[in-house]
Amino acid sequence: MKQLYDRYDRLHNYIRISITDRCPLRCVYCMPKEGLPFFPTERVLSQDEIVQMVENFSEMGISKVRFTGGEPLLRSDVVDIVRRVHEIPGIDDISATTNGLYLPRKAAALKEAGLQRLNISLDTFDADRYKKITRGGNIKQVLKGIEVAAELGFMIKLNVVVIKGQNDDEIIDFLNYTRTHNVNIRFIEFMPIGNPLKTWQKEYVGLKSVFDVCAENGLEYEPIELTGNGPSENFQIKDAVGSFGLIHPISNKFCETCNRLRITPDGYVKACLYWDEEINIRQAIPDKEEFQRLIQKALDNKPLNHEMAMADADKVVNKAPTWRHMSQIGG
Repeated sequence: MKQLYDRYDRLHNYIRISITDRCPLRCVYCMPKEGLPFFPTERVLSQDEIVQMVENFSEMGISKVRFTGGEPLLRSDVVDIVRRVHEIPGIDDISATTNGLYLPRKAAALKEAGLQRLNISLDTFDADRYKKITRGGNIKQVLKGIEVAAELGFMIKLNVVVIKGQNDDEIIDFLNYTRTHNVNIRFIEFMPIGNPLKTWQKEYVGLKSVFDVCAENGLEYEPIELTGNGPSENFQIKDAVGSFGLIHPISNKFCETCNRLRITPDGYVKACLYWDEEINIRQAIPDKEEFQRLIQKALDNKPLNHEMAMADADKVVNKAPTWRHMSQIGG
């Protein structure tokens, strides 16, 4: 079986596929306040294209697939997509990143179809703050979705983007949540993607603050290993049921171990989240030989680090930061 290596000898076995750019929320780190013009339906990869693409990838050594968006559960055919991908030989890990709003209705069907793990966005426990951060969301729906997913036996990670002045004072609340809930709280650094640099600089919080909060509150913790595809460093508070993880692309780069490719809703492969470098692979999906050539081309152009952690930007083919917002990439 062919395997995918980039020029830094990193083996890639994981793809993140954004199956829609649409989302009912307008989270401050994901989309501008006024929203975005969503792609028309014909511009978004069809179910058959997605399945064929994953079949191609499986023959290239990809074994792990994560569905993202936008909000992936908005697609009416998401359960069918998961079921068909689950049936592809070689694909042994299927997960999704979601805002959780549709889990009460769709979680059971997704579980039956073969979805194994969920990353659910939850940046605050306060209803008013949640409404402000998401620009209109109802936290009760998300909490219900988490409850339903837990009852069904999903492995659950809660994504918390830490932003100064918005939710950084709730770090202790999330840490305490792991004491009684079998979830992994993933604290994520706010990234300068789709946001003005000055705004980002004012709102960025380094995740060393999580350890500071632990020290201030007398919380003992130890490092642990967790199953999954993410770049987080994981820890567990003494006697806690759950755990917490840190994803810090700014303060503590993890690019050297990156094993993932991203597919945008409109059929472009992005080897690096931050840079504008992307290749349209949609037309090549039926042609496995051409598909493999384009994927390898994307890997050959992949830098060792993104700009947020790299001084030598000359190693990047296209030096412009991506024009896409997070909702148009899938994170």
